[in-house]
Amino acid sequence: MFTGIVTDVGEVVAVEPRAEGLTRLTIACSYERSSIAIGASIACAGICLTVVATAQQGGRTAFSVDAAAETLAVGTAARWTVGTRLNLERSLKIGDELGGHLVSGHVDGLAELIVRDDLPDMARLALRAPPALSRFIAPKGSVALDGVSLTVNAVEGDTFSTLIIPHTLAVTTLGAVRKGDTLNLEIDQMARYAARLMERR
Repeated sequence: MFTGIVTDVGEVVAVEPRAEGLTRLTIACSYERSSIAIGASIACAGICLTVVATAQQGGRTAFSVDAAAETLAVGTAARWTVGTRLNLERSLKIGDELGGHLVSGHVDGLAELIVRDDLPDMARLALRAPPALSRFIAPKGSVALDGVSLTVNAVEGDTFSTLIIPHTLAVTTLGAVRKGDTLNLEIDQMARYAARLMERR
């Protein structure tokens, strides 16, 4: 479980296809190597992945994760190459501050950036969600985009918009996104369960 508050931006340093549809990804970061346990969960661009190895590379910590076929099919991981920058978040511990919203790290689909308006010190992003997911997105609700917890400002059909504050632009990969980019989208769990309860009624 995560909160959508990014704690580092990592860089993919190796991509290794393996047997049975797995791809091993090695990601460099600024976390202390001793603090990353084998089997730990780290959200990488919003995708919960399990650490299978750690190392020191060029003065940085590197951790390796295996991405399965389903993970590669749903999100952006299949397009990650050496040099790709990823928002990182360590898993939530009991007692940690819940600064964003509850994020599972299970990507629901891809949102396409259709408009980016650069305002003084902020950016307004308008995105198109897959039709099957758009019904879960509501004004003042939450979404996670590439692992970043964001508040939805407006919704119209399959499109929604959000404002990105200066801090978020500076410490995440969202500062570099451009029109046409696709981002990992996770809808709010509460919206999902509320919709399911309404369907059952």
